[in-house]
Amino acid sequence: MEKHMRLRSRAAQSAALSALLGSVFALSGCGTDDSTSDAQSGPAIAEPIAVTYDGGIYLLDGKSLTAAGEVPLDGFLRLNPAGDDRHILVSTKDGFQVLDAAHGELTDTVFPAAKPGHVVRHAGRTVLFADGSGEVTAFDPKQLDHEKPETSSYKAAAPHHGVAVELSNGELVLTLGTEEKRTGIAVLDKDRKEITRNEDCAGVHGESTVQGEAVVIGCETGALVYRDGAITKVHSPTPYGRIGNQSGSEASPIALGDYKQDKDAELERPHQVSLIDTREGKIRLVDIGTSYTFRSLARGPQGEALVLGTDGRIHVIDPEAGAVVRTIPVTDAWEEPLRWQEARPAIFTRGSDVYVSDTASKKVYRIDLATGTVAAQTTLAAAPNELSGVAE
Repeated sequence: MEKHMRLRSRAAQSAALSALLGSVFALSGCGTDDSTSDAQSGPAIAEPIAVTYDGGIYLLDGKSLTAAGEVPLDGFLRLNPAGDDRHILVSTKDGFQVLDAAHGELTDTVFPAAKPGHVVRHAGRTVLFADGSGEVTAFDPKQLDHEKPETSSYKAAAPHHGVAVELSNGELVLTLGTEEKRTGIAVLDKDRKEITRNEDCAGVHGESTVQGEAVVIGCETGALVYRDGAITKVHSPTPYGRIGNQSGSEASPIALGDYKQDKDAELERPHQVSLIDTREGKIRLVDIGTSYTFRSLARGPQGEALVLGTDGRIHVIDPEAGAVVRTIPVTDAWEEPLRWQEARPAIFTRGSDVYVSDTASKKVYRIDLATGTVAAQTTLAAAPNELSGVAE
């Protein structure tokens, strides 16, 4: 447990939540499994949204955006939905730590990981990848309500910045690489015997799963698609076309990805996004007229592709038509910082709710995607960085 964790007892937390609705409070002390029932009986945060800042995590009511809790915690923090309607995984120096976001409680449950990296949720399973060891850990997120879940594990041949996804039939799609280079993917059956592999994917990075349980993995020259038992290389339309960050949807067979063409750029600020069609094995580029970052990609409930541009607008793309169909103004224009760890606006979606953070104004917005209007907003005490929430 990190020495800088300062969490108040759960009893004190419940009293504070009751008395201070609408205000942020600090939690000190450490949660334990024995007191889980106490937290469940206290006031709950409805559909919680989590926002990191330099020094901790704010917890907001998902509808009103009322400040409902705060977890002070040092270090650069990363957030991912755990896969249920209550928990979020916080990447710390020790691994993936479970945050009970519904009750504002950082629990003692930790999935140890050397350099915790990607978290993937699919088919009722949550899969963690430890970059420092190559360890893959999978579990049923429904078990988080009771105690640390039962896990299954697999170790990649070498540590690397990787990702893995477990499919509904138990197959595991896993990246291949070392600390020096990343080359492709392998697919393992439910007994973890290799079925197939493809190593025509330099710089492999990122994952999305779309309709038909097709898995898309980004490369420096396009993407790999695993669909119906076979891996297909989808070539980029330019000699160097790096797809490193993606967003998928079960409502669409087309993955949304970023797209960078300048291999030597210190920081490329692309205006084009990629649409990877897993049926036809083709990539279509869409110019949104402004730049965006790796925290700019999301999907709507009907499979809409959403891109938060540096012009302060959400660009709504029809993936079948391959065109921007409307834009939604949210923030002032902004510029991506050079260091990826530095705060910048972010987007997170849950159903028809689209959440956007604005670093400059310290605001968080909830946008109703159907109407394109701001349904709620709040101003935080510190600039927001990462933005996430519990799953539906």
